[in-house]
Amino acid sequence: MAENEPRQDPGLPEDVRLTSLDERLRRAQAEEAKRVGRTTGGATPYYRSPGYRVLSVLISYPFGSAMIGFAIDWLAQTKGIWVVMLFLGFGLAIWEVWKISKQSPD
Repeated sequence: MAENEPRQDPGLPEDVRLTSLDERLRRAQAEEAKRVGRTTGGATPYYRSPGYRVLSVLISYPFGSAMIGFAIDWLAQTKGIWVVMLFLGFGLAIWEVWKISKQSPD
């Protein structure tokens, strides 16, 4: 018998015990999904993954803060506030990443 061939002979009738076991397994998985609150199976979309969330926070917080600082600089005719806001954004991003790391994975 080759390695890639199935172990069960296709000419034989299907075993009733295996059919019963498969059905019980499907029911148990459906009950567990209902208990946990998942109605649909499948993988988590990429935009809901913790890695994507961390990456977006690490990019958007400093960039957004720097843009707000640049706008304040432009309106107040000053220089350097955007740098302070950039570092403030980095600090907020690190804090947000720390909060994300404390959450349980879904």
